Amino acid sequence: MNFLFEPLSLVTFFPLLGVLALLFLNSEAKPAIRWTALVSSLLTFALSLWVFFFSGQYNPASGELQLVAKYDWIQVAGWNIRYYLAADGLSILLILLTTFLTPISILSTWTAVQERVKDFMLFFLLLEVGMLGVFVAQDLFLFYIFWEFTLVPMYFLIGIWGGPNRLYAAVKFFLYTMAGSILMLLAILWIGINGGTFSVPELIAQGNIPADIQMWLFVAFTAAFAIKVPMWPLHSWLPDAHVEAPTAGSVILAGVLLKMGTYGFLRFNLPLFPQAALQAAPVIGWLAVIGILYGAAVSYSQKDVKKLVAYSSVSHLGFVMLGMFAMNEQGITGAILQMVNHGLSTGALFLLIGMIYEQTHTREIKVYGGLWKITPVFGSLMLIASLSSMGLPGLNGFVGEFTILLGAFGSAAYGSYWFAILSAIGVILAAIYILYMFQKMFLGPAGEITHHHELKDLNWREIVTLLPLLVLMFWIGLFPQPFFDLMAPAVQNLLTVLK
Repeated sequence: MNFLFEPLSLVTFFPLLGVLALLFLNSEAKPAIRWTALVSSLLTFALSLWVFFFSGQYNPASGELQLVAKYDWIQVAGWNIRYYLAADGLSILLILLTTFLTPISILSTWTAVQERVKDFMLFFLLLEVGMLGVFVAQDLFLFYIFWEFTLVPMYFLIGIWGGPNRLYAAVKFFLYTMAGSILMLLAILWIGINGGTFSVPELIAQGNIPADIQMWLFVAFTAAFAIKVPMWPLHSWLPDAHVEAPTAGSVILAGVLLKMGTYGFLRFNLPLFPQAALQAAPVIGWLAVIGILYGAAVSYSQKDVKKLVAYSSVSHLGFVMLGMFAMNEQGITGAILQMVNHGLSTGALFLLIGMIYEQTHTREIKVYGGLWKITPVFGSLMLIASLSSMGLPGLNGFVGEFTILLGAFGSAAYGSYWFAILSAIGVILAAIYILYMFQKMFLGPAGEITHHHELKDLNWREIVTLLPLLVLMFWIGLFPQPFFDLMAPAVQNLLTVLK
């Protein structure tokens, strides 16, 4: 049982203590249930900070896998499957993002979720376990188990606590992601059987996957990861899932679950299949460019503000994919940072939209207007989150997008400046649809909702929920170097494999 006391095991499975505590609480004790879930998630966040920064067990200057927990698990009939957890600069920010956003999401449910609160919190804490497992698993078989596990709680969070079309959205989400995952499972089994191990570090060190097989395996893994990102044209499940999901579900879906797809490309596709990745880079790059432009254009045409933000994710994550397949230091570090940036800015936007929806029960942009005068605190925080999302200098979005465009502009893998030039147009389009949304909702004459509702400004709980996100937006925007320093050694190691 020693594996349970390894640092990464403690971080990954600590939310299960919250699950266990919730099982003993009466379903009608809603305040106790909420506080138990919140405290459990806050302790998980504190534990993750301690493990990486204060325990002395993690060295940020090292690009190697650290905090390794490695034990034999299934050693039958030639199967060499291990319980293998580890972290490095490619995953540390995503682990911290997960433990950071989970308590914020739970706090946002204080008044929004009133039915079956106990079940909601159980599923949410289980989802956190699955997401953390994805980012720390270094055995392909173990990774797949965590990957698939996340589908179940998210399916119920959308299907039970979502909007009017929640069942349609939940089933669509489940079927899309499951379809891609089947191809990835077949590829994982082929690798494990023919490579003699499912250990990712060992497979990378061997580097003996035949060149003619790499592309087939690359495509199989891409099927799962591209749907999860989601990349154009495999994105159609995302707007439905976002619009129908409860606010906390939308925050964690945008903030973390989508990053499982981009992380998969980074952790598996690039180092395991470097030759195939180099061949596929221009194709992935063009799909990313189309996604950036398409997502921005479709966002502008939306009448539902939540759907506008949902489609903006297609555009923002197009930037992540563009930087990653530039296959240079600027592109990859920018891509990782932009994964975090998107979780912060889009998470904040979904929280704010959920807060106003609780009062008005509508998300139609046209019925708003003049909100700035009535809810100045809400308007100010919405403005900061909007400017962050559109990449204003001084805020986090600018740092990530600028670094990605630098990487794409000088990318030998792309071999053309057009990838960066066309993607830069997406930055302009983002400003257009974000400012259009803000102008319609907050400025100008009062709308139908503003006339007929006595709207209240944000209360202390809502401000506390948003404040950590806003602090990080400014921190990354003004002082990004500590974040780059966390990633740099691991990115250099990855680039060595790609050469």
